Amino acid sequence: MVTPASTPADHTRTPPARERILDAAAVIMRRDGLVHATTKEIAREAGCSEALLYKHFPDKHDIFVQVLTERSPRLDLAGGSPGSGAVAGNLEHLVANLLAFYAQGFTIAVSIFSSAELLTAHREVMAARGVGPHGPAQIVHRYLDEEVGLGRLPEIDTDAVARLLTGAALHEAFLATYAGEAIAEPASLARRLVAAVALEG
Repeated sequence: MVTPASTPADHTRTPPARERILDAAAVIMRRDGLVHATTKEIAREAGCSEALLYKHFPDKHDIFVQVLTERSPRLDLAGGSPGSGAVAGNLEHLVANLLAFYAQGFTIAVSIFSSAELLTAHREVMAARGVGPHGPAQIVHRYLDEEVGLGRLPEIDTDAVARLLTGAALHEAFLATYAGEAIAEPASLARRLVAAVALEG
């Protein structure tokens, strides 16, 4: 008996409507801002009708909350684990990732502040998940605390250092977004920022 060959997976299949709508809304929010992200424009970008859009989302507000929670860039801070590699090198990796994270998400993040209702809803969703804008600094803070505990760093104000590095990355993302440019030489900038805090004297 000959077993028929399995049919190869179709990788060109159109994503489900809900995913297309969220992707479309994210594109418009990043490109044109929240004001221009109407349901009509989102449906057009997604290649569907407004009726289909409302089948998946009760209103535009819900679309935006879902975009902010599901389509915001993910922060990849994987690098050297505490106790391995050079502390400065590990921190440079963390800061370079922070620069990329904030640069990718700045435009969509500021959209939250254009609506008090949207900001409140987003805050509630983030609080329910135990995450929020404090997360990146907390990750850096934890890393520094572990290195201090291992004796690889002197006793320092790890919370303040984490805030300084995270805040600097956010500031650079703001400047780049305002200028309409990418962050210039992020790896070099990360080295400078880490060197400036002079953790190892």
